[in-house]
Amino acid sequence: MDRATLVGLDKQHVWHPYTAMEQYIAKTDPLVVVRAEGVWLHDADGQRYLDANGSWWVSTLGHRHPRLVHALTEQLGSLAHVSLAGITHGPAARLGEELTAIAPGADRADVPSGQKLSRVFYSDNGSTAVEVAIKMAAQYWAQNGRPRRTRFITLTGAFHGETIGATSVGGVQEFRDVFGPLLFDVVHVPSPAEPDGHARALAQVKAALAADPDGIAGVILEPVIQGAAGMWMSSPDFVREVREATRAVDTFLIADEVFTGMGRTGARFAVDLAGVMPDLLCLAKALSGGLLPFAATLASERIFQGFLGAKDRALYYGHSYCGNPLGAAVAREVLAVYRDEDVLGQVQRKAPRVKAAFERMAATLPGLVRPRAVGMVGAVDLGGGGYFADSGWRVYEAARRRGLYLRPMGNTVYIAPALNIPDADLDLLLAGVEDSLREVAAG
Repeated sequence: MDRATLVGLDKQHVWHPYTAMEQYIAKTDPLVVVRAEGVWLHDADGQRYLDANGSWWVSTLGHRHPRLVHALTEQLGSLAHVSLAGITHGPAARLGEELTAIAPGADRADVPSGQKLSRVFYSDNGSTAVEVAIKMAAQYWAQNGRPRRTRFITLTGAFHGETIGATSVGGVQEFRDVFGPLLFDVVHVPSPAEPDGHARALAQVKAALAADPDGIAGVILEPVIQGAAGMWMSSPDFVREVREATRAVDTFLIADEVFTGMGRTGARFAVDLAGVMPDLLCLAKALSGGLLPFAATLASERIFQGFLGAKDRALYYGHSYCGNPLGAAVAREVLAVYRDEDVLGQVQRKAPRVKAAFERMAATLPGLVRPRAVGMVGAVDLGGGGYFADSGWRVYEAARRRGLYLRPMGNTVYIAPALNIPDADLDLLLAGVEDSLREVAAG
């Protein structure tokens, strides 16, 4: 089918995410991607584009990594899917062992076994991984002597997913305001990424815990980088200090590492930068290398033990495809590739180049503010206007003309490419971003 016919069908039938559809239908000339390989997208016109954000942060090993493709096809030859309710299979069981073995604090002999992340609950995506964590925390307290613990503390600018529970603990107003009547009550505190925000945020977390220690079921954080807020970044010290505050009142810390986990920051998990262990850890996106929807929520042994006993204490939650053999097999191979190809070492070597490039752009180009970088994430703001600003989209168009797919967030221009991006392609990406920003800034 020719490109024009495909675009016509798309505009007639497909409702796109995060898209003002009237403008899209009237004005947008979309990329029509027909193939992807490594860090490159190939379109129906024979052009290629460097994927600057890993297709919404999932392709941390590039598109169609040959080892992942092999693992998928090999698993497909024996077992594609089976329910995980009362049944098990090799990929899910073995992945559970491997995830708990690399979980934060797994190798620490000084940590009580009850605090270790020893249990894995599978689901489909980042939203459901967070939804699982919320339900685990709330139900644990309900049936273990603290039934008033039903509220969560979350950050301004937080994003934890799109289901109603995950939206409730979110803090990006553009994504949650319309659903206000449907959301449960949470305690919002300032983001530590705001100017002078660290001390203020920590003080309000401590104040909320002190004011209602019997009512707070947990604190949920995107550690170090709040992605959808606009790549807001803060010190790992904040995570460590919040962990200390939750320990003081014996409530839970939930680490949403759907974006930051799996090496994005240069550590295996962002909480590793703070040297802490959460009670619940949410993973998705990079976990299956961009091949399949797949997610996991790691829980402490203490939380798991709190669901044992009579049948009515069980966690009655699940999804049809949770722990599916295809996703689990691919996730196991993702972990193997990280080990064999020293992906964390690659990030640590490349990260200073990303940081230096964004600092240089802000120092030399007019109108750019707040350069920031952690690991393989670099960001800068072009003027003001927030999420609905069009300045970033002007950069998007300039980048597209240069062969880059660079999806902004309002006035925030950022990169989050594959962690194993070849050095030459990283240089091309950074130069293309700078040239695109220069064009828009000059205009």
